[in-house]
Amino acid sequence: MGHTNSFATTEEHELLRDAVRQLATDKIAPRAAEIDETAEFPWDVHAALVAADFHAVHIPEAYGGAGADAVAACIVIEEVARACASSSLIPAVNKLGTVGMILTGSEELKARYLPEVARGEAMFSYALSEPEAGSDAAAMRSRAVPDGDGWVLSGGKRWITGAGVSTYYTVMAVTDPDAHSHGISAFVVHADDPGFSLGAPEKKMGIKGSPTRELYFDRIRLPADRIIGAPGTGFATALRTLDHTRPTIAAQAIGIAQGALDFSVAYVKERKQFGKAIAEFQGLQFMLADMQIKLAAARQLTYAAAAKSERGDADATGFAAAAKAFASDSAMEITTDAVQLLGGYGYPKDYPVERMMRDAKITQIYEGTNEIQRVVVARQLLRGHR
Repeated sequence: MGHTNSFATTEEHELLRDAVRQLATDKIAPRAAEIDETAEFPWDVHAALVAADFHAVHIPEAYGGAGADAVAACIVIEEVARACASSSLIPAVNKLGTVGMILTGSEELKARYLPEVARGEAMFSYALSEPEAGSDAAAMRSRAVPDGDGWVLSGGKRWITGAGVSTYYTVMAVTDPDAHSHGISAFVVHADDPGFSLGAPEKKMGIKGSPTRELYFDRIRLPADRIIGAPGTGFATALRTLDHTRPTIAAQAIGIAQGALDFSVAYVKERKQFGKAIAEFQGLQFMLADMQIKLAAARQLTYAAAAKSERGDADATGFAAAAKAFASDSAMEITTDAVQLLGGYGYPKDYPVERMMRDAKITQIYEGTNEIQRVVVARQLLRGHR
């Protein structure tokens, strides 16, 4: 099923897909099982992505980046995830960490940080969630207090993707406790800032090669020029960021699902029972057909959501949430079916589909659980945004 052409993709997009798929097949797929087994960040994969300029394609050309559009960024993430979901978090987290700065940061801030990310010399993580502020992110307790010409940051963050390997962090903190969500500001925190420390790496069900840790801020002194956008705009920036990055999670889910479907199709053609290939049994053909139908629908919705985020359409928020929910739910169903199609061979680690099933699960949870995505979709629908 190599033909994944979409109304939203151009010939240039499909040439990009071929290039990323080649790299993923050669350099990433052979490492995927080991990355999962050792739960270590794949610096070799990072180097390969940087060498090919696929690690942060979204960064504008003005800052030394590839200047790729949102659909192209999704294609890169999708094709890397097809081989290894952990590795796909390298381009995904770089976009998540920097898009707020691209949207609202000062020219000085962008010129200072984006070229370093574009060159592959630094990764950039996003720090919104806290132990008591997950889905209810506005309930965060991290505080940045004005101090002279800067700020002093105290508190902590949880479930931070890339923590410990990223050089920089976009951190949301309360700067005006009386203003609720309008009293939250965004800052750049450096891994070497005095007062910054990390929790132990989480031992996770999937995406094991992508580190997830807590961040701790012990009275970190931030100069005035580290704020992203105006004070009080941090939460709005965080939400705008997610409109641009939820399609990348959808793309990740699609990639994982495509990998599982590709493996399943090859397997059922080879595996023989009752004297014939199990691909000849209509019951299994219908399973495969449903997997392909869900995947094709999820892909089109995802590219549409990405294109809308690129254009800044009024309904981009709802589409981003819909794509993330539908693609991740579909990926969980498709990877679960892939394990079933392999039968007894689906469950051990000798074959990749059990890893894909474990990796798919997180796509239903992070960047807003799918329950939250449904809240977002319903809110847009009831407000009458067409």
